[in-house]
Amino acid sequence: MNEVKILIVEDEPKVAAFIKKGLDENGFFAEIAYDGLIGKSMALTNNYQLIILDLNLPHINGFQLCKLIRGINLQVPILMLTALSNIDEKTRGYEAGADDYLLKPFEVRELILRIKALLKRASGNFPAEQILTICDLELHKDEMKVIRAGKIISLSPKEYKLLEYLILNRDKTLTRLELTEQVWGLNFDTGTNIVDVFINFLRKKMDNDFEPKLIHTRFGIGYILSDKPQ
Repeated sequence: MNEVKILIVEDEPKVAAFIKKGLDENGFFAEIAYDGLIGKSMALTNNYQLIILDLNLPHINGFQLCKLIRGINLQVPILMLTALSNIDEKTRGYEAGADDYLLKPFEVRELILRIKALLKRASGNFPAEQILTICDLELHKDEMKVIRAGKIISLSPKEYKLLEYLILNRDKTLTRLELTEQVWGLNFDTGTNIVDVFINFLRKKMDNDFEPKLIHTRFGIGYILSDKPQ
């Protein structure tokens, strides 16, 4: 099996050492950057399969670094570490391109579960079609580009993943729990309204100014993507 390389961007030496030790003991190869500038250099010049990114970093903070990485590589999973469970902070992180959040302090077991879930999703168990369509909406998987009625729709990586999952399950009612598990990862805090927040983001970008409406609410259950009369 190929060795999985993981970058840890964490300015607290004890925390960084704790994470690296846990990864080493579970068969991963981990490297550490102790500030945002070093993290940027290492992330953009090495081939990592996953990046663990603290938010409060010297020189370049976690939000800024996440955006920089996403500008070069949309594929690498990014797991953000934070001491705050604030929904506004999480929303900001997901908009910057994070794939998952882990709240400090945490156990190594949970960290490993999150990493394995992110790596599994990143391995690409998707249908062979490179262009997914519904009505006048096109999702181009090879370019990670979304077009509706000929207009390019700019989406964050998390919005893209949510839309892709909705299209792959078109005409099927999806619960909020299923969406949090499939789009945000294992053991996500389902007490938040993160699904509703991102559904609203998608509606504003690719539904509100177009007809027919494609995203429909199933009150008390979840959402469905469909071009059929509801």
